[in-house]
Amino acid sequence: MTAALAPRKAFAVWFKDLDRWDPISFRRISWKWPKNVMQPIGSFLRPKKEKVDRVKHRFSDLQPITIHFDGSIDKREVDSNREYTMDLFFARPGDIVVAKIDLKNGAVAIVPDWKNVVVTGHFAVYEPDRGKILPEYFHRIIQTGFFKKHLWRNKVGAEGRKEVRLKFFEAQEIPLPPLPVQEAIVKHWRAAQVAIAKSRENIAKLESETLSQFFTFLKLKPPKVGDVPKAFAVSWKDFFRWSVSYNQAALDSFDLSRGKYPVTDLGELLTYIQYGTSEKANSFRRGTPIIRMNNIRDGVLDLADLKHIELNAKERDRLLLQDGDVLFNRTNSKELVGKCAVFHEADAYTFASYLIRVKVSKDKALPDYVAFFLNSPLGRQQINALSRHIIGQANINSEELKGIQICVPPLEVQCKIVDMVNRQRQRIAEERKTAEERQAQAARELEEMIFGIRPVK
Repeated sequence: MTAALAPRKAFAVWFKDLDRWDPISFRRISWKWPKNVMQPIGSFLRPKKEKVDRVKHRFSDLQPITIHFDGSIDKREVDSNREYTMDLFFARPGDIVVAKIDLKNGAVAIVPDWKNVVVTGHFAVYEPDRGKILPEYFHRIIQTGFFKKHLWRNKVGAEGRKEVRLKFFEAQEIPLPPLPVQEAIVKHWRAAQVAIAKSRENIAKLESETLSQFFTFLKLKPPKVGDVPKAFAVSWKDFFRWSVSYNQAALDSFDLSRGKYPVTDLGELLTYIQYGTSEKANSFRRGTPIIRMNNIRDGVLDLADLKHIELNAKERDRLLLQDGDVLFNRTNSKELVGKCAVFHEADAYTFASYLIRVKVSKDKALPDYVAFFLNSPLGRQQINALSRHIIGQANINSEELKGIQICVPPLEVQCKIVDMVNRQRQRIAEERKTAEERQAQAARELEEMIFGIRPVK
């Protein structure tokens, strides 16, 4: 955030302007546009309530929607045997729709060119005056960080149900420059999004190349990814667990023996397995930094967000990580359980109970090869089959971890694979950094244009 947009630590308010006994709501947006450019939202958004005639329109022909905090909009799926009993209202393509309870979070969207979009009374529908404002320009204003904070500061109501009143929303003044200026701001944003999308495409391409080269090294074809069958049969001799998802995944598992190298249980490659500590961590940097499951990202450790933990000397020594330790996430959501990374840090770190630390026999396998294999589709298929759902989360224990099968090429081949992966990861990291910098720059430039401190070409 630029200095011009940064909040002030101290400010004064005239008593005549004191509407609420709430210091956080006193702060206003100090727009840098001329006064004649500023217009209340209600001057160009016309509220509309086009009630759906349920006699003329079957519910199955209508399309309810969901609006997210980032202003995106999705079609809401409703079971064929269910329908809404409350009143419904049409929202036509190009209309602005506000999710009342989540307006404080920026849940405002433009209706796409979809047929028969409807909302309940929990939403407000507005028709924009296109002679005054471009809906896309208004949408970008709502999504600026400073405007969303302004909405959040001015929510009212009972705890747990606080919301921004529509009357307050409609009274807010925003800059309404000539349409060509609005269009220029929107075009600037779109151009940045194209560049960001290109970087993300490059990342996806590099990730695909990495897997392709990995399978080439192992002389394996990538496993097919298809729709999950609605019905399947399993022989009783292959029935090891009373779980539909387990048997479904096991049935579709890839045959590793088709490759060039021998296959063994992961447990045959390990010398040590250990669960982390369940002691409570702190945010005050007291004690030893502790690695948690959120520190494992994209197959590597991300130590930007760390907590610390105070342990006695004996427990600390027992749990200190060493170079080459593989950290395996034993419990998380279905798609994240099983993600792992290798510890290569020089400083002292420990690890949390949701992680399992395994040591690999280095005369049999390289830790980085093992971790990449487990993160690959070959490992993911087996982890998905083994993981069990417990109170909304998936879980896999150390015994199940040891049973995962893994291809074991000679160490020199493993070394080549690890070198290839590290090179690709470096390229991916650079591309991801570029995308993040572009995103931050685009958001900053857009906010400065809308705020009125950056010239609009």
